[in-house]
Amino acid sequence: MRSYLTKDHLVGFENYKYSCKDTSPLSVYVMHPFWNKVILICPKWIAPNLLTFTGFLFTLVMLALLSLYDYEFYANAPNHPEVLPIPSWVFLASSIFLFLAYTLDGIDGKQARRTGTSGPLGELFDHGLDSLTAAIIPLAWFSIFGRSEEHSINALRMFFVVWNVLIHFYLTHWEKYNTGLLFLPWGYDFSMWCTIITFFAAGVRGNDLFNFKLAGLSAGVCFEILLYVSSGLANLPMIGWNMYQSYKNQTGYNRTFAEAVRPLVSITVFFVMTTLWVLLAPYVLEKDPRVVFIIIGTVFSNICCRLIVAQMSNTRADLYNWLLTPSGVSIAVCLLVDSEVVQLTTAYVWCAIALITHIHYGTFVVQEMCRHFRIMCFKIPTQEPPHAD
Repeated sequence: MRSYLTKDHLVGFENYKYSCKDTSPLSVYVMHPFWNKVILICPKWIAPNLLTFTGFLFTLVMLALLSLYDYEFYANAPNHPEVLPIPSWVFLASSIFLFLAYTLDGIDGKQARRTGTSGPLGELFDHGLDSLTAAIIPLAWFSIFGRSEEHSINALRMFFVVWNVLIHFYLTHWEKYNTGLLFLPWGYDFSMWCTIITFFAAGVRGNDLFNFKLAGLSAGVCFEILLYVSSGLANLPMIGWNMYQSYKNQTGYNRTFAEAVRPLVSITVFFVMTTLWVLLAPYVLEKDPRVVFIIIGTVFSNICCRLIVAQMSNTRADLYNWLLTPSGVSIAVCLLVDSEVVQLTTAYVWCAIALITHIHYGTFVVQEMCRHFRIMCFKIPTQEPPHAD
């Protein structure tokens, strides 16, 4: 049987203790008090991982709905009148689904502590699914503003927006790999609420609510600028400062430079590869941007999950991810073969390989951890009543 976790991984998980720091005002003063109330109505027989997975399913349903009604992101594009607008109920449903997913993601850890089932599997399961959600949320934003130069941004610029979100998510876990402490970024709560409110507004007032210009800039461009500025000002300086303090005060792992940046190799190679792909062979991105973003999100999640495994088990991070091989072959085909049909077919095959590989990896890692710790992923062990004397 294929095994993804080594003995060192499992021993590391046995010694792992969750350590994080959340300083976001929205999270500390608003969301956690709210989640503390919500958790009280959650039955204790519901496993924390079931809450996590249900929340992720709500996110997938949101993505499926938006893909069904606006697969190519043209619903809000004036130059594509043949594409019908996204129905208001889809935006309202997406707002509700995202709120439910956000809430379930916020209470799963509380449920674990409440039921005495906290452990490394729960954190790995939670953050692993979050790495996929990180790629889904930008697609939701793209559905709101559409794909037009008049009201939004084109597919190429959206490509870099998606990568901006993914890179900052990855850097947060890379920071923990070196410091031993997960500093939860402020941008997560604000971005979730921003998306929820925007969906709700689009559902109530219509998608054309965002067809405005501010200082000559469309709503989509304003949102793009806000995302870059907020992530650049709120996330990167904090990561740099936390890393500096960790080495200065010797509170982290104090790895050498080569070992500290080791997890950045695969993600950097993948970013460069995909950037060359969309710049030198832009047909697939223009024809089917959704499949491009699904590929990027899936491969990214696999790279990120392996980093999370190394970080939690205090083992050496992988230098090379296997999915870079089919990615390189697929990109080479797209660059060398001047056939739109071949390029698009290659992208679909690549997408299938990435999805199957990542689902296989995630499923087997969870099964291996369940066997090792003698637990069930979606069920809380039944407590046997004490025997009478």
